[in-house]
Amino acid sequence: MNVLIIYHSRTSRTEDLALEIARGAGAVAGAEVVLKPVTEVQTKDFLAADAVIAGSPVYFGTMSSELKKVFDDNVAVRNRMENKIGAAFASSGFHAGGKETTMMSIIQALLIYGMIVVGDPQNASGHYGVAYSGPFGDAAKDHARKLGARVARSALATAELRQAEN
Repeated sequence: MNVLIIYHSRTSRTEDLALEIARGAGAVAGAEVVLKPVTEVQTKDFLAADAVIAGSPVYFGTMSSELKKVFDDNVAVRNRMENKIGAAFASSGFHAGGKETTMMSIIQALLIYGMIVVGDPQNASGHYGVAYSGPFGDAAKDHARKLGARVARSALATAELRQAEN
């Protein structure tokens, strides 16, 4: 089972989250993690994925244009993404910097792709996904790993649904 984690990170904040999410997903038995910055994502990565976790810094309260381009460039395979698991994460330089609206813009794209969207678990923040601002501390790392693990477990649990659709 393949978990694709894609991210745009200009300052390493979003990449830091991506790395911890990958650790969490990779700790789930049966999960293989593919971690890629948006500049390296190809259509074949989307098609091979059972789950996609997408992350962006906050850009005017929405995902970066670099991440949006990945979704735009792969819209032709949208119908082949149905019933795959999707999740979002975001980072910002300020505590009120629009992280939730940024994650919602990512979630909108995942839903349009027909994906089953999961947020972070209740023992993390229990909201739209993982987000942080300020110093990258233990709580943010823990929540990121929990999101990765939840997505991987969800992808494993829904494998039969995806096979039935093909």
